[in-house]
Amino acid sequence: MPHIPLLLVVSGPAGVGKTTLCTRMLEAYPSLQRVITSTTRKPRPGEKDGVDYHFLTPEAYQEALGAGEFYEFAEVHGNGYGTFKQEILGRLSRGEDLLLNIDVQGAESYRSAAVQDVVMGQSLVSLIVVPQSMEALKERMFSRGHDAPEIVARRLKNAEEEIAHREHFDHCIVSDTKEADFSALQSVYLREKETRK
Repeated sequence: MPHIPLLLVVSGPAGVGKTTLCTRMLEAYPSLQRVITSTTRKPRPGEKDGVDYHFLTPEAYQEALGAGEFYEFAEVHGNGYGTFKQEILGRLSRGEDLLLNIDVQGAESYRSAAVQDVVMGQSLVSLIVVPQSMEALKERMFSRGHDAPEIVARRLKNAEEEIAHREHFDHCIVSDTKEADFSALQSVYLREKETRK
């Protein structure tokens, strides 16, 4: 019997370090493939269309939304985000293990879909990374240096609401050092892969 592919959904508030964690996982495990999500936000320095995100105009995003092309979608920090259906279901059907770095709202969409969809139900593993404290998260956000103070304030408020959803996830990592967080994520991935052989 072929293995059941894994869809590892990693969530957490902005600034908690989930993007760094996901990048390291993809480097460490070549069989794990990244799901590229779509967004209407402007690319940050160094980001490339089709590599980091599918960068869409608000008009193209609305068109895809209206055509039912997204598996899930949400508005976060005033920008539209979504994942094209073919990015997920087509690749799972080919047996690919997928990694998706997504906001807490988006993860909820996948959990709901997993109740209805057999493939998704077998494959989905949800994990949230949370900060040790709000003060620690605030320090991380300011140290990144690419967000204005009002954006940081809004993200901290959102973070409190997002962290309140932690009990809905299959796994929770309380962020420590980068190495400890990476080790914890590796353990989850390898354990979940083992159960699907």
